[in-house]
Amino acid sequence: MSIDAPATLAPALRTLYLVRFGFAVVWAVLLFLTATEIGAVSGTLLVLYPLFDVAAIVVDSRTAKTGKVALYANIAVSTLAAAGLAFAVTSGIPAVLRVWGVWAVVSGVAQLVVALVRRSYGGQWPMILSGGISTLAGTSFFLQAGGADANLRNLAGYAAIGGVFFLVSALRLRRAV
Repeated sequence: MSIDAPATLAPALRTLYLVRFGFAVVWAVLLFLTATEIGAVSGTLLVLYPLFDVAAIVVDSRTAKTGKVALYANIAVSTLAAAGLAFAVTSGIPAVLRVWGVWAVVSGVAQLVVALVRRSYGGQWPMILSGGISTLAGTSFFLQAGGADANLRNLAGYAAIGGVFFLVSALRLRRAV
């Protein structure tokens, strides 16, 4: 039995998805509370989110044997996003939304690919939906950056919804094993 068999992968993914849910919800609340402008707290949160994503994907890639190319691509993209956001926070909300938008599109595609590869394990439909929604949301963030209503609160909503998808997937994995 390979490590990617549902019986061995599901418990590891379930734990990872629950941690990602918890982080996303806490992060979203903190960003929502500090999102009126880019300050020390909101700026740190904006850079922290893709760094957490990198750590989570590294843990995921050490467990999985399939979908590794997409996982590694997502690690690279999220690392670049963190670096880009570190600079963007000094340039204002539109710059942050542009970087975040590009990151959401590319990482959403990577998430979608990994979830499609893993769909036979059960519990992956929420991840497939999340990857697809991420690409749409990323495009929306990028476009919003050029508007008068550019704000960071939508990023908090994006993270919270993503967290819910991780929770649903974790709960579905439990039933699949």
